[in-house]
Amino acid sequence: MTVPSAPVVMIHGAFCGGWAFETWRPGFEARGYDVHMPTLRHHDEGHHPSRALGETSVRDYADDIEALLDELGEPAILVGHSMGGLIAQMLAARGKAKALVLLAPSAPWGMMPSTPFEVASAQALYLAGDFWRKVLDPEPWVASTHALDRLERKAHDSVLARMVPESGLATFEILHWFFDLTRASEVEARAVTCPILCFSGSADRINPPATVRRIAKRYRGRVQYRELDGFSHWPMAEPGWEQVLNHTLFWLERIGVDADEALGD
Repeated sequence: MTVPSAPVVMIHGAFCGGWAFETWRPGFEARGYDVHMPTLRHHDEGHHPSRALGETSVRDYADDIEALLDELGEPAILVGHSMGGLIAQMLAARGKAKALVLLAPSAPWGMMPSTPFEVASAQALYLAGDFWRKVLDPEPWVASTHALDRLERKAHDSVLARMVPESGLATFEILHWFFDLTRASEVEARAVTCPILCFSGSADRINPPATVRRIAKRYRGRVQYRELDGFSHWPMAEPGWEQVLNHTLFWLERIGVDADEALGD
């Protein structure tokens, strides 16, 4: 078996850690990939993070991953989930990606929400006051009903127990981008030149198919889009996740031989 030339960096979403991709790592490593699952800044401090987390920007997260990529010495295959999918897009626009795999990705700066649920979720943050300066604790009922709702009980409980607080500023930059004068989450679509595989779950309310399809369309002929029937917001471990992983590995093998053929599939 030929060892893949590019390393793989898996970027987790909000309220999580590198552990979110534990189910996927063995499949990649079995194919010879050098896999990295970094935990974003302050997310490894458990349920008592430093106050600095609250004012950490999504741009800080991207900078930290970029530093890792610089250490690796070459563009990587970036696999990003939710907020991690947005960070992956940001890094691809910086020329740091050989390929992107986006799992239920968050939208870049400038993209309007597609559903009333997205609008309501963003507005609900104001109940925490000036949330953009605060550390936001995970809401178990929100995670259970909108992100982990299709996980088997053991997996659901394990993920829920490991969730950690998130940056209010990063959340503001993603969900309230129209007030962000720094445009922290902006991605210049024309600067993203690598092939992209983009997944959405048909039952995902957090980053619904209508929004994810619009993300994919930004990249025109460089992207292959797949809607996962019945999936919610945790495609790394929901029933049927093995098929998603296998499709990803097959796609990566194909673009390793002929990127144009893979994109035209």
